[in-house]
Amino acid sequence: MMKPAVIIPEDQSFALATLPPGRAQKRLALAVMLAFLGVVLILAGALSNVQLARIDSFVPAYGTAMFVNDMITAVLLFNQFATLRSSALLAISTGYLFTGLMLVPWMLVFPGAFAPVGLLGAGLQSTDWLNALRYAGFPTFVIAYTLLKVADPPKRLWEGSVGATILSSVAMTSAVVCAVTVLVTVGEAYLPRIMLDPVHFSTLALYIAGCLILWNAVALTLLWMRQRSVLDLWLMVVVCAYAIEIYLVSFPGFARFSAGWYAGRVFGFVSSILVLFVLLYEITTLHAQLLGAVLAQRREREARLMTGDAVSASIAHEIKQPLTAIIASANAGLHWLDRVEPDLDSARNAFRRVVTTGHRADAVIENIRVHFKTGARTRTSLDIDDVIQEALAVVRDQLRRHRVAVRADVNKRLPRIRGEQVQLQQVLVNLITNAIDSMATKNGERVLSIRSEVHHSRYVMVSVEDTGGGLEPGGAVDRIFNPMFTTKTDGMGMGLSICRSIIEAHEGQVWVTADKGRGAIFHFTVPVDSDSPS
Repeated sequence: MMKPAVIIPEDQSFALATLPPGRAQKRLALAVMLAFLGVVLILAGALSNVQLARIDSFVPAYGTAMFVNDMITAVLLFNQFATLRSSALLAISTGYLFTGLMLVPWMLVFPGAFAPVGLLGAGLQSTDWLNALRYAGFPTFVIAYTLLKVADPPKRLWEGSVGATILSSVAMTSAVVCAVTVLVTVGEAYLPRIMLDPVHFSTLALYIAGCLILWNAVALTLLWMRQRSVLDLWLMVVVCAYAIEIYLVSFPGFARFSAGWYAGRVFGFVSSILVLFVLLYEITTLHAQLLGAVLAQRREREARLMTGDAVSASIAHEIKQPLTAIIASANAGLHWLDRVEPDLDSARNAFRRVVTTGHRADAVIENIRVHFKTGARTRTSLDIDDVIQEALAVVRDQLRRHRVAVRADVNKRLPRIRGEQVQLQQVLVNLITNAIDSMATKNGERVLSIRSEVHHSRYVMVSVEDTGGGLEPGGAVDRIFNPMFTTKTDGMGMGLSICRSIIEAHEGQVWVTADKGRGAIFHFTVPVDSDSPS
């Protein structure tokens, strides 16, 4: 139970002691109370005066069940105190502990339960005085809870060790119960007479029962006036149940083992277990909400990590090709300069390509940054065939190195599109590079076909076809655009995922059609620029 204190903000409530009751909870509590009153009206009639057979085993069964209920409730409330460190919660936790412990001597001294006249040297009056003190103790602790809750500043915490405080409360409550037990057993001869014999009550018992009901009414009134939480609401139900139980046990039958006496005990057990179930349900609900919040936070953290991985992988994937081109151009420039007679014009051209590719790498980095950033992107009116030619120029060296023939079906009558030039060029470079890699591992004709055409009147479709190894339908085709999925041994699995994100951001679509061993055709569409002339 050793937990750090939790300061609950005024606009947030996560514990039973601070969570305000909802409309459904209030309706449920009202329905329970109306059911209780209905039971009282039935049992308070002539049926309650019927004297039933004496069942001595009923007392330990009832007492044990009530003891277990009260102890579980006390543990739950002590746990709330360990979290919130409220002195009011300490009071009500101790109250449940007190009522539970008082049941132990009550069962032991009850005549006929374990011995004909009870254990512990008890007398005729001991049992009912223990019962009366138990009934008086609970509303007393409820009143203390209500007053301490109002007196506590919102952010005041219990000072000192929580564990030591709980252990001290348990020890002191146990000592009080033991002292009361000794008082009503050893001093039984000096106690006022509640019982005339082991079965029948005296008139004094009715006055004591009436005072106990009034004392519970005081606790109920204070709770009603200062009710703020779910715990307050159900404590009101418990206090009402205590008052009803006292009435049924004492007034209708005026004797033990009457129908009213049995009904009162059963009523007390049902009410206690009902409230316990409600408390457990509320705690379970709060725990589920907390678990959901923790899982959501974990998913958010994992999503951020995946986004970070995706950004780094995207940068590595997209920068690799420009860096390769920069290195190749720089090496070519150095080669032209290292000749016996330096070829300055060729060197200048090589270094110009270095500068051009460097600017492109910078644009790619900026494009990736914008791609993972929310907000509007700047798009202009473009000629898709110009974008295709620029992309082919970027991969010209790779095409030459792998002896790939290019067939570009240029359509001069295509409408202009609206998009971001670097991003669309990046998509084409990715698709062309993948096509080159696919054909590089296969002997035979290597042909790259690129064509553009109108698609459904509102889009321009670009198709990139290769004569490589192709893809297996239903396998890689279904996952080819997923992040981190790749069919290459040295691939990162980000290129096609980035392509899909770019095309979808342009309000288009991208897909692939392929057969094993027959190459692949990647298609993507981009909307037509409605502002440009046809």
